[in-house]
Amino acid sequence: MVHQLVLPKVIDLPDKVLLQDADDWTNMTGTGFSWSRKDVQIITKPECQRLKIHLTAEKTPVCRIALIWRLSDIKGMRLLGDHWERGYGDFEWRGIVPERVMPWYFLLHDGQRTHGYGVMTEPKAMCFWQVNAHAITLCLDVRCGGMGVLLNGREILAATVVARTGLDNESPFQAAKAFCKLMSPKPYSIQDRIFGGNNWYYAYGKSSHNEILDDSKFISQLAPAGKVRPFMVIDSCWELPLDTTEKHLWLQGNNHFPDMNQLAGQLNNEGVRPGLRIRALSVPHNTDEKLLLPSRRFNTQDPPRSLDPSIPEAMDLVRTYFERFVDWGYELIKHDFTTYDLLGRWGFDMYGDLTNTGWQFYDSGKTTAEIITDLYKVIRCAAENCLIVGCNTISHLAAGIFDIQRTGDDTSGRQWERTRKMGINTLAFSLPKHNAFYAIDADCVGITNDVPWAYNKQWMDLLSLSGTPLFVSATPKTGNVQKEAIKHAFAMASCGNNQAEPLDWMDTTCPSRWLLNGHEREFDWYRKDRIEFCV
Repeated sequence: MVHQLVLPKVIDLPDKVLLQDADDWTNMTGTGFSWSRKDVQIITKPECQRLKIHLTAEKTPVCRIALIWRLSDIKGMRLLGDHWERGYGDFEWRGIVPERVMPWYFLLHDGQRTHGYGVMTEPKAMCFWQVNAHAITLCLDVRCGGMGVLLNGREILAATVVARTGLDNESPFQAAKAFCKLMSPKPYSIQDRIFGGNNWYYAYGKSSHNEILDDSKFISQLAPAGKVRPFMVIDSCWELPLDTTEKHLWLQGNNHFPDMNQLAGQLNNEGVRPGLRIRALSVPHNTDEKLLLPSRRFNTQDPPRSLDPSIPEAMDLVRTYFERFVDWGYELIKHDFTTYDLLGRWGFDMYGDLTNTGWQFYDSGKTTAEIITDLYKVIRCAAENCLIVGCNTISHLAAGIFDIQRTGDDTSGRQWERTRKMGINTLAFSLPKHNAFYAIDADCVGITNDVPWAYNKQWMDLLSLSGTPLFVSATPKTGNVQKEAIKHAFAMASCGNNQAEPLDWMDTTCPSRWLLNGHEREFDWYRKDRIEFCV
């Protein structure tokens, strides 16, 4: 069987190790535990059914390390990979695609069992897998930005490889869930029932202090009575403009939001828990250039100006933001655009090359993964008593640090096809990570006249029964039929212990058949009156 041929090898010693430094890819010499090239050394340590990969170097700038295990033959297999930060409607089981980049982990189904191969969460390298008919390759990107890291003799545990053999009579989904818990040393499960409102998908940034209060009254009235209260998240609309003369964007609201502290108190009085969205690394144009990341990470002429998290003073500023939000009284903080601002690319443009070459963070002695993890931990510590939602944040680095992770691109209050593509896909394929890495957020239900209610109703039903967070974007002028449906969905989302499993996820990117709390249900996601097209 394939699992007998492949699985022991991937948690055992590799057959070949390659080094990429400033020159190019070269073979490292050695066998077994130790591999070397120039002053770079790789130590592989099999330990407790795991393979720890240690890296050290003196002066050589190290870009990537590749470990290769030979295979016999895996024809007829189907594979599922992860994304760097979030999916874009493109999670899917596929056959062998040699150039396919599968960040962090992949699952292999041999027709009978489903096996898992990956690295433990919080590695010090950005890791991805590739599989062809003859080999499995694990690539460890240890660059600092777009240049080799300068370790100067420091040794790092770049990654810990872990694998799991599938069991008989175990569904691929059950195997995926078990493997995600195996990759996460501290399976992460929050006790809060996460549901409520976020007006982005009907307001799209056009809002105010009073309009948020109206939204909060609307959400509160539809929530079930009791101690479990809904959230009201203030999305992008409250911050100062980039051309402000103020030194900081995030320490006060704009003219439409004159007192963010007072607003948090008023939201509490309306019976909702206050939430806030921030683009944490974004700064106004008058920010000291010494605190900023190099613009070369972008290919645009006017790139965003963003803080360099490897600079202590910049981290102090980020810490100040989140501490201020806690002092204001916000109980949930969603931070957005972090990966894009750091690396200059969205996840769908990264593949095996995360960023442009030729630039680095201020601290050239740390890997990109280390710097991003340090940033996440600063945010976590500064907002210790808040729920943290990572949006556009690196999945394997956020695991166990953030409470909630947006695992897909935006849904829509304007186009059903976009919600179907992004929302249903990420819910189905990210569910194995739910309550293992974090609580997964498949994004909102945008309830507007532009989206046919028959489809939005099903989407809201599925979210409410999935056990994952449920946020709706609905104007207080929403009709009575929709109000009753939201009320029912909130009641389902607030009770907890809901369980969902996509049953046809190996055959489609948009599963229609679901097992919900032990009962099978089929959804109709497709509009019969138009061509299936989404931009």
